[in-house]
Amino acid sequence: MKNVCLALALASALVVPQTIHAQFANAVISYNTGTGFATAFTNGSAALGAPASGASVTPFAPPFSTSQIVSIGAGGEITLQLNTPILNDPSAPFGVNFILFANEFFTKSSGGTVSGLFNHAASTLVQVSPDGSTWYTLNPALAPPVGQLFPTDGSGNPQIPVNPTLGLNDFTGQTLAGIRSLYSGSAGGAGYDLAWAQDSDGNNVDLPSADFIRLEVQSGVVDLDAISITPEPSAMTIGLAGIVLLLLAHKWRAGLQTGPVAAQLSGQQRYGVPPLSGVARANAIGSGTFNALHLVDAPPAEAGTPCLKEPGSSI
Repeated sequence: MKNVCLALALASALVVPQTIHAQFANAVISYNTGTGFATAFTNGSAALGAPASGASVTPFAPPFSTSQIVSIGAGGEITLQLNTPILNDPSAPFGVNFILFANEFFTKSSGGTVSGLFNHAASTLVQVSPDGSTWYTLNPALAPPVGQLFPTDGSGNPQIPVNPTLGLNDFTGQTLAGIRSLYSGSAGGAGYDLAWAQDSDGNNVDLPSADFIRLEVQSGVVDLDAISITPEPSAMTIGLAGIVLLLLAHKWRAGLQTGPVAAQLSGQQRYGVPPLSGVARANAIGSGTFNALHLVDAPPAEAGTPCLKEPGSSI
């Protein structure tokens, strides 16, 4: 049983990071620089994956390298595909379904507190699509400007939005600790809601989900870092992943070491546990809500090596 517990511990460590990894853009469909862009920042792939993180990135010190941001000038656009669909979830924190990160930053006074905001003035249309063909524009009267509030904090969680009712005045005079207190664990960025989607005639559209995002810069410049989908994986999601692993251990003990076990969730989330070889592995795919868990024995696969089995022990 000792080797089972060790395998579960190793597998559990892999579940959460892979779930989180799937919450960002993973492909550049198109990129047009437009005019007035920053000439060295034309790598569209810089917008893929998570926003810049680490102690060196703070609301006073934004991402600035060519591998971190991509510049889009007037008349330009970038279209990105997401690993995981954005869900139109009204229960998401502040109603925010996804977050855009750029490279704006708070300016600092001689006393080390916020004195203002540095950003590129830009007019941008944020558009979403479920299929990459039919596009809907988020109501410009509701969608916040890209690349203004809120500057990235590399120590925060990119899947937690900042309270969108906060404004520059709330941050003026704040230290870094004060900013982080207002961020409440967030990594910053501007939050958007799929409920703001409109068709080409300006009519509101009930859009359940979107797999693509396009930014069209009408004027000015946007230096984009990343897109993040909210909310972050819930404790219930992670807990169900643990249940899957426990059920796997039970079936393993019963002699089903060679076939994968799949746990299907009635919603957007599912977990697959492949055949064990060396150590137990688990993959987490998707996000969303669910209300049922189904454990399914998959067809037999090639036999794997027992997981860290000790000589003379039985599973």
